[in-house]
Amino acid sequence: MPIKLFWGYIAIAIFMTGDGVELAFLSKYIIDIGFTVSQSAMIFTVYAVTAAIASWLSGGISEIYGPRKIMALGVVWWVVFHILFIHFGLAAKNYPLILLFYALRGFAYPLFFYAFYVLVVQRTPSHRLASATGWIWSMFTIGYGIIASFLPSVTIPLIGFIATLWMSLGWVIIGGALAIFTLKDLGAENKAAIPMADKLLEISRGITLIFEDRSIFLALVIRILCNLALFGFPIFMPLHYTSQAVGFTPEQWMRIWGIFFLVQPVTNVLWGIIGDRIGWLFQMRWVGFFGCTVTTLLFYFMPLWFPGNIGVAIFFALLLAFTITSFVPMGAIFPMLAPNHKGAAISVQNLGGGIGNFIGPAIATVLFSASFDFKTVVICYSALYFLGGVLTWFIRNPQPESVPAGTKQHIVSHSMEE
Repeated sequence: MPIKLFWGYIAIAIFMTGDGVELAFLSKYIIDIGFTVSQSAMIFTVYAVTAAIASWLSGGISEIYGPRKIMALGVVWWVVFHILFIHFGLAAKNYPLILLFYALRGFAYPLFFYAFYVLVVQRTPSHRLASATGWIWSMFTIGYGIIASFLPSVTIPLIGFIATLWMSLGWVIIGGALAIFTLKDLGAENKAAIPMADKLLEISRGITLIFEDRSIFLALVIRILCNLALFGFPIFMPLHYTSQAVGFTPEQWMRIWGIFFLVQPVTNVLWGIIGDRIGWLFQMRWVGFFGCTVTTLLFYFMPLWFPGNIGVAIFFALLLAFTITSFVPMGAIFPMLAPNHKGAAISVQNLGGGIGNFIGPAIATVLFSASFDFKTVVICYSALYFLGGVLTWFIRNPQPESVPAGTKQHIVSHSMEE
């Protein structure tokens, strides 16, 4: 972790706790106050769309206007539309305003989070970039995935749903203030004088880079593929694990899946450090893609072979987490593939992440609609992970030469140079 950005990392965990607090209960609350399941699903769908758009834009605009300014914009935007969402939407039970203000709030967190991502890329020596980005994702997981998941179970019984939502304002404001007052943008270059046409051109590179550089295009493809299981398994694995053939209760399944996330802050950091030493592409190819080719199958089949054995299920959940978090160097590869347009390259990475959020569930939905079973979907995921591993041989290796020479030579031999 770059020590000069330490408080920024802490700010990410605090801010993302506030942003994620409602995820554990908001859909249920919306239904409880009189709206339908489809209406609730639409609210989260439009939120996902606006968050994806902001994720794509954030890299380019952070590079132009400065990450710190974009982080400040994200905080203010979040606070304003969260207040409107609670007061005029939820409290008034006004569905159009709930939909509108929650969708608009969706623009906020990517501006804050990915602007910090750009700042880390600017401030970190290239040969340590995977380690630095691994810490980012660990802080994200601690706040958004762990604290935000457990916190409402304590606050809702004590103060209720709406008060818990108001409480999340405090987390976001504290995290935002900590980042804004402890971080400084890199350099003193004044980009305000850059013509608007040039600014728009730089932002548009978040799309044009995909067509100008074959390695960027292939990196986008593998970015889409790397989280298939992460977003696809929650669609059907709860049904599989609680089926008669496997024999777990819903509570046991939630414990298994919770442990899968609980270890990720540690493995994210470890794989960042290891990737900087053994090679980013080398690690993602052999541990990430080829590893997930095997661990996705094991996560499905082993509980069938050892039904009701929670120790076995947890072991293979941990094995899946171990392999899927080895994709951490992806965050270093994109900016180093386009070192003169790092913000735009991060935008491409974010675009791949957004598409990946939909692809995993979409594959499952399409195959289930065609009457295929769970096993077929898992085999499809496994095959796509294998394809991703093969594609890594056709991406030029962007890792700096400051990796120890013996290791570097070994890694380069596995990568095709353009």
